[in-house]
Order: sequence, then structure tokens, then C-alpha cells
Amino acid sequence: LAPGERVLEIGTGSGYQAAILAELTDQVYTIEIIPELAGTARRILDELGYTDVHTLRADGYYGWWEHAPFDAIIVTAAPDHLPAPLVAQLSPDGGRMVIPIGPVGGYQSLWLVERNGDAIDMQRVLDVRFVPFTRESDD
Repeated sequence: LAPGERVLEIGTGSGYQAAILAELTDQVYTIEIIPELAGTARRILDELGYTDVHTLRADGYYGWWEHAPFDAIIVTAAPDHLPAPLVAQLSPDGGRMVIPIGPVGGYQSLWLVERNGDAIDMQRVLDVRFVPFTRESDD
């Protein structure tokens, strides 16, 4: 990331990674689906002075259309397929996303997804193991 780039994080968790991202750019948007984690992360970010990090408690599968396009998207849980709404929210001018994709309970592949205009390029980076991507319908 470079200063001034807009980044979306899917899976705020404790807020640690959002704080790291905020050290790299001033346009950080992060979504957490689990209410308790979302509340705790917001409180921690505020206490540490990261009040400019934008947080949302929602299903990250759909991204955050109101603030798109994003120069970068980082996904911290593994869906079993590439979420089309997130790809659509990448900047057409070289937007990129890092996302683990694969089956629940198994190994996944970490992918670098890049968008240039209407062209989408995917490069497999390495094998990983992430927590499953939680959806609203899973509740």
C-alpha cells in the first residue's frame, strides 16, 4: 500500500491489521461480521488513536459499495469461491486483492487478484490455512 490508497479489509478481528494498514494509508475501511469482535475492535482502535479507521459490522462478502472502488482489498478468512461483489469493488486502474480460497477445514490457496479495466488476472501465491469465511446466513 502507498499513502492515499483506499484499502478494504474483510475480517477486522481484533483490529490489529486495520491499525497496521492505517500506518500505511489514511483510507482504511474494515468489515467484521461477528458483533462482539466488531465492537471490541472499534473500542481498541479508538483507544489507540485510530479514529480514522472506518469500521462496519456486516457480511463482508458484499464489501462496502459506498466507499468503492478500492485500490486494495485484503480478505482474512477463506470463502470457497471468489466473491464477485469484492472483485467488482476493485479499482479498474490496477486494484488488487489478496484472498485465501478453498474448502472449510482444509488447505486453501492464497490468490492475488488484479483488475485492469474489465480484465481480471488471478495468480496463485501459496497454500495456506485460514478460518472459514462466515456469512450472515450461517448464523
